Amino acid sequence: MAGADELSVVIARVCDALGVELYDLEQAASVVKVTVEKPGGLDLDAIAEVARSVSDALDEVGDDVVPGGRYELEVSTPGLERRLRRPDHFLSAVGCVVAIRTRPGVPGARRLDGELVSADDSCVVVACSGEERRIAYDEIDRAHTVFDWRAALAASPTDGGVGPATTKERAATS
Repeated sequence: MAGADELSVVIARVCDALGVELYDLEQAASVVKVTVEKPGGLDLDAIAEVARSVSDALDEVGDDVVPGGRYELEVSTPGLERRLRRPDHFLSAVGCVVAIRTRPGVPGARRLDGELVSADDSCVVVACSGEERRIAYDEIDRAHTVFDWRAALAASPTDGGVGPATTKERAATS
């Protein structure tokens, strides 16, 4: 899948040049989904600049990177409830509340909501209902962080704003 690797390299270069982090990249058929982030967030103008720059770069590299040369480009930020797909995504969410759905046939409850206790290269550990459960990445169907609206509404505007709440933050605002 040299095309996917090359696509990632091209888009990462564009993101680096613009001072944004490439959070995720997905390609399904002719749709290229680029998810970017930056400390402090990105406004609509910054996202539009990323979209223009990525589009220009993809147009330059041609059919070798995007098969057929035709594509639909979607650029966004991860949002409040971030999708977790790779080990580095899970590692950055340690301490946050997550929702995980396992693949069919995996022993135990298929849906889990709890604190992400740890993550490494092979699995995650989630604390839910007073117990910890270890789940290998290949057993995970979907996962995302869970945004705690009550904690966000209770937080003052001067304490750093809105984001996925950690267990400590939830306890402090309850």
